[in-house]
Amino acid sequence: MSSPTTALLEQALRERILVLDGAMGTMIQSYKLQEADYRGERFASHTHDLKGNNDLLCLTRPDIIEAIHRAYLEAGADIIETNSFNAQRISQADYGLEDLSYEMNLAAAQCARRAVEAFLREDSSRPRFVAGALGPTNKTASISPDVNDPGARGTTFDELVAAYAEQAEGLLDGGVDLLLPETTFDTLNLKAALFAIEEVFERRGQRVPVVASVTVADASGRTLSGQTVEAFLISVEHAPLLALGMNCGFGAAEMRPHVEELAEKSPFYLICYPNAGLPNVFGGFDQTPDIMGELVRDFARHGWLNIVGGCCGTTPKHIAAIAAAVAGLPPRTRPNRHVTPA
Repeated sequence: MSSPTTALLEQALRERILVLDGAMGTMIQSYKLQEADYRGERFASHTHDLKGNNDLLCLTRPDIIEAIHRAYLEAGADIIETNSFNAQRISQADYGLEDLSYEMNLAAAQCARRAVEAFLREDSSRPRFVAGALGPTNKTASISPDVNDPGARGTTFDELVAAYAEQAEGLLDGGVDLLLPETTFDTLNLKAALFAIEEVFERRGQRVPVVASVTVADASGRTLSGQTVEAFLISVEHAPLLALGMNCGFGAAEMRPHVEELAEKSPFYLICYPNAGLPNVFGGFDQTPDIMGELVRDFARHGWLNIVGGCCGTTPKHIAAIAAAVAGLPPRTRPNRHVTPA
């Protein structure tokens, strides 16, 4: 059984290009938080350093996370992502907080849900949605972490499935409208996420839409595990996805040919949320909101977009520019065909 908001989301996608929010990490960095902010009272005596564990802020500084969500909603976002990119036990093991995975995801979804509900009380002109973000983890199931042992793996498929299932349960219990496994650098990791999500849906007897996004590692358009964009599409097109697309990795200009290819070949709605250009020598991002808005407007004018937003380096100003750039332009029409291997 589908969730009550599924029909609203699908109707919105048929009518217009939806706007996703921008970077959570970039906005958190602007607060210049210190170790004490991450720890709060609850984790004051925790044995590991916690600064940089942004997902934990849903428990220790939910006021900041809700304020960031609010800023993106005010900028024009139709969909906001939960602050849960690394909130699964594989990544949280680095901080000794793996047992808090479910609680973190529950809190992340509740933070976003509260922000949306408060915003809708002021502006109910159109629906807004909460996407439960599931990052790729900090392990890869396809690539050896040891150059001297090609068969070594840092994790297993079953470990990934268990971690993703726990994360999905927390996000769904917190009230997300869709699930977004994103920034895929290893398709096997994504397959584990999709498998876990389907198992969770079966157990719960209810499903929400699933959107998946890949990131490419170099100008050739390959993932870290070596797939081209088309190969990635073929690998996951069996899944019952609502949308598929690309995020992170590059800015919009460098992402353009790969987005065009997906727009031509993918049977799903297309999501695209690039970085604010390529990182500079200091690890920052220099692309202005106006430049980014013009770049994604070009995508929209070519009929490639269904959902568009921003990844690393983007702020509410970037999202406001993107929302203005695509306003009134028609959404992409999905091709009525399936991809088959050549």
